[in-house]
Amino acid sequence: MLFSLMQLLGGIILSLGWIPQIVQMVKTKSVKDLSLKSYLLMLLGISLMEAYAVRLVMTGVGYAFFVTNTLSLCIVLVVVILIIRYKRR
Repeated sequence: MLFSLMQLLGGIILSLGWIPQIVQMVKTKSVKDLSLKSYLLMLLGISLMEAYAVRLVMTGVGYAFFVTNTLSLCIVLVVVILIIRYKRR
């Protein structure tokens, strides 16, 4: 139980660490120094881990991993969308 709580808390902190970057991107509407390829690779990796997380939940374990991984997936997807949107300008 303690380790699940630690995983949940750590994953949430790691995921929320992206929020300042997203705020900066929206404020400045600039992504010129960000690599779309890099973020797409992260998105792919997190998506593969999401499939694993779903499998764990189906077996009755891994709920903390599923929650934090889903949060990371959503946040990195937002970053990718913003990069695509602002690179067009």
